[in-house]
Amino acid sequence: MLIVLCVLVGLSTHMVVNCGDEDDPDICSAVIGFSPLRGSLIAFAYAGRGRIALRHGDFRRAIADFDEAIHLNPNRGSLYRDRALARRQNGELEGAIADYDEAIAHDPKLAAPYHQRGLALAAMGDLDRAILSYNTAVRLDPSDAQARLDRGLAFLARGQADDARADFEAALALPAGKNGAAREAARAKLAELASAEPTQVSAPQR
Repeated sequence: MLIVLCVLVGLSTHMVVNCGDEDDPDICSAVIGFSPLRGSLIAFAYAGRGRIALRHGDFRRAIADFDEAIHLNPNRGSLYRDRALARRQNGELEGAIADYDEAIAHDPKLAAPYHQRGLALAAMGDLDRAILSYNTAVRLDPSDAQARLDRGLAFLARGQADDARADFEAALALPAGKNGAAREAARAKLAELASAEPTQVSAPQR
């Protein structure tokens, strides 16, 4: 009997933690409604259902589920990152920035929330703070071509063409693979900058 109970608890725990890996929110809803596991563990089920809603573009549903998850387990930085993404996609930029700040407070050595906070700040038009956030992301993960590309775009929007060019060149110099799309975008931006430069006319020889 004890073995059976342990197996059931193990299966229940697995379902709670991993229900978001499926693309069926009803599984997470069933876990939330019927799992014997309560408290902070059930936060995984809310977070899983929130990620499903996020994947399907239902940002309000996602935010509501991440709200519940954070209420149950306020010490997981990934929950703040997930809610920040949902808020950013829903146009709630100030709320997204606040969530990225929380995520950074929980794990200040992770590059991703600095990069994502930079995107939210840039979308608000706060290029100075966006660039500062990108700076930290690049320092923590110098191999992330997307962060360099996005910082370059912020520099370009601020009229700093030389700094932008340096970032686009750095992104292009990074290995391909997961950086392929960012490298191609950097290549296109470098071509735009080159075409915008005034043609150098040589002085006539005397």
